[in-house]
Amino acid sequence: MKKLKAVLEQGAVEASAPCRIDMGGTLDLSTFHLPLRHLGPCTFNAALDMRTSVRLHPHTRGMIKITSRGFDGLEVESSQASFSHPMGLIVAVAAYFQADGVHIQIDSASPPRSALGGSSVAAAALIWAFAKALNKTGQPMPGHRAVALLAHALEQSLAGVPCGIQDQLAAVYGGVNGWYWLAEPGGELFRRREVVAPDACPEFSRHLLVAYCGVPHVSKDINGSWVRDFLSGRQRAEWHQIAALSRQFIDAMAGRRYDEAVALMNRETDLRLTMTPEVLDEVGRPLAAVAREYGCAARFTGAGGGGCVWALGQPTQIQALRPAWEQILSSREEAKILDTQVDPIGIL
Repeated sequence: MKKLKAVLEQGAVEASAPCRIDMGGTLDLSTFHLPLRHLGPCTFNAALDMRTSVRLHPHTRGMIKITSRGFDGLEVESSQASFSHPMGLIVAVAAYFQADGVHIQIDSASPPRSALGGSSVAAAALIWAFAKALNKTGQPMPGHRAVALLAHALEQSLAGVPCGIQDQLAAVYGGVNGWYWLAEPGGELFRRREVVAPDACPEFSRHLLVAYCGVPHVSKDINGSWVRDFLSGRQRAEWHQIAALSRQFIDAMAGRRYDEAVALMNRETDLRLTMTPEVLDEVGRPLAAVAREYGCAARFTGAGGGGCVWALGQPTQIQALRPAWEQILSSREEAKILDTQVDPIGIL
């Protein structure tokens, strides 16, 4: 697109979006929330200030270049770029905008494949970056909802498995929210409930602890297992319970009833472990166990299987838990407590 390249030749365009922690994930997949619609399925998530930044630079005409920490770079002819490449989602976003002669530079503050929604966040940020660039040519900026829906549609078109939309929503809106999956035919797909006001996010951050377990996650395998079992009719009772626990958790968090929220989160984690023990690895399991010893809850992020674990509790309990977690994490290279806070802001 000649107009886009002309804009970038005047200066790079940048956008960024936050990653997230969550509870009640998987229910954002239509495979689950459509047949469970009568149960009011919902998902809780909180955006984190470990943002993914995307910068668009001019590049050789007819070519597209993508660089990102933790992934092999890619430089190919725009018309021949593969959607099956590890950076295929980024390629697909670029193709949607007919990008040509563009260098896409991605810089994420979160560890690669840490189950914090990284690829979805990058896609949302990239859409916003392209929109900002095209806005300089007179095109209007899209709404936040439209950005999330487009990022989700592109990801699901490539994934080969059902994809949820909670990652894109957290990236676009930021903050702490409950997402209710309405799936009304011809109507609203979801409803947002603000659980923590933006000015209260610093205080809420004192109730959280987030750790990276030192190894990347592989969510496709675990999500695939959940989908196959659900479709076959197995574990329906467990998913009914997860839907109920997620609703109750959001209500408890909105009411600042943290002790109640801790109990609900631990019950949801137990259900997931019963269904798929591999959601917590050999580092995640002791992290979750010791969290309970300190009166906190702990849960994997995303679909688990590596990546991150987060804890919820009263501030004094979280402070006491930190050194215990640091001791466990010291057993694995790269594992660490993440220096992060809740981010009240979405895409920028």
